[in-house]
Amino acid sequence: MKPVFDVAVIRRAEAELMAQVDDGELMQRASHGLAQEVIALLDQRCDGPVGARVVALIGAGNNGGDALYACAELVARGASVVALTTAQRWHEAGASALLAAGGRIEAATARADGGEAEDQSKLIRQADVVLDGILGIGGHGALIEPATALAAKAAASAAIVVAVDVPSGVDCDTGAVEDPQAAIWADTTVTFGELKPGLLVPAGANQTGELTLVDIGLSSFFEPSEARAQLVEPEDAAAFLPLPGMNDDKYTRGVVGVVAGSADYPGAGVLCTGSARLGGAGMVRYAGGAPGQVISAWPEVVISREGPASAGRVQTWVVGPGGGTNQAAHHRLEEALGIDEPVLVDADGLTLLAEDEALRKKILQRSADGLTTILTPHEGEFARLGFGLATGAHADRIAAVQAAAVELGAVVLLKGHSTLVCAPSGETFINTLADSALATAGSGDVLSGLVGSMVAAHVARSADVTAAALAEVVACAALVHGLAGQLSAATLRPVTSVDVLRAVPEAIANLRSLGSNSE
Repeated sequence: MKPVFDVAVIRRAEAELMAQVDDGELMQRASHGLAQEVIALLDQRCDGPVGARVVALIGAGNNGGDALYACAELVARGASVVALTTAQRWHEAGASALLAAGGRIEAATARADGGEAEDQSKLIRQADVVLDGILGIGGHGALIEPATALAAKAAASAAIVVAVDVPSGVDCDTGAVEDPQAAIWADTTVTFGELKPGLLVPAGANQTGELTLVDIGLSSFFEPSEARAQLVEPEDAAAFLPLPGMNDDKYTRGVVGVVAGSADYPGAGVLCTGSARLGGAGMVRYAGGAPGQVISAWPEVVISREGPASAGRVQTWVVGPGGGTNQAAHHRLEEALGIDEPVLVDADGLTLLAEDEALRKKILQRSADGLTTILTPHEGEFARLGFGLATGAHADRIAAVQAAAVELGAVVLLKGHSTLVCAPSGETFINTLADSALATAGSGDVLSGLVGSMVAAHVARSADVTAAALAEVVACAALVHGLAGQLSAATLRPVTSVDVLRAVPEAIANLRSLGSNSE
């Protein structure tokens, strides 16, 4: 896991480090790391830094200073650099370093009809790299002229747009973007010290591009409790995907129960049960409404003709995908929530929760009793549960999901290109490993079964079954699902949820390989 910190915490850590090092040392570390990343990009996509054309968009603060010092280093490596200043002042020492190295500095022109503005437009059009050093981590709100026009020209150019620490116009704490057209669209963001929440969640993540973290020596100045969230990495998921031991049997590996599918939506039962077989549990019990189709697809699944309460011992129940919202479906969900094991609720189950206050109270009571309920809504279902996601300047996806987890008394997984998982106690996990191919019917059914299986396997072998511990498992399952999406899309062929399901074993094998290599 990589910790993710709010700006105020990062500022405090920076101040503590700066008090222990020479004046300007922190900026030198950041600018050198930035220059090295730009050189690596030029090596990969161009013919290296010699002769490369770089345009830097420079604001008034230290972010502009980072960019100016980096530009001086790029000039020393043979690049041609022009810095366009967007404010009445700029970092003087950084500017002096660039000029001394042989770079140029010009004041950006807001007017589009002037000759100077046209010359600057041509500079950006012909650039190999555009550096965004307009606003730093303390920036808020949309860009103003002349920065807005320069951002638009950078976006329209063929240049590699590299944001310095954060794309200007993105709120580092929340990911809010007041106006996407008055913000930088970066191909790559080189951020310093620690990860920031707004770079990992929409809408900020959409503007960030590929994210690279440069170490400047801050890590020892944080306490783990100060992190707002944790970014899940492949090695973390590998830890929840152990191979069976020589003394294991199907019961010691965990049993997952599935209540999914119906006469109208049998495919949901097949997909959900199909992935439940793969996430580590040694056995799957099926108590849904499409037993014939499920057993035909997966003969190893144990069919129960009764509801969850009579199906036999399981470590986790998955309820809802394609199950319908009639009285029978309501009864099965109510029955599952009465069992003293983790319960995942998805799809039609979430619709039932949204319509029935008594079911929601039952989840709160489960939380009070130390039992975990996992809810996996997409944005529409999240809204139906009563939790809207603000947009524009007021967006704060993390805060919204954290609030929902507290109010519902459940682990909440909000689906999306960046998956957020929050426990009622506040622990928050972010998964950014995903693929747009997952935006296909039935993909959520695959995710639900996979989460249920990995949770059941964890419960069977671990004494830590708190909501916080299970939230970590849930986030890691989302990463496995995301990797399966990437693998299924790798050939550029059209992707369906069946393809995603078929890619899950390969995703798990790849992750297990990572885990074995790290030992």
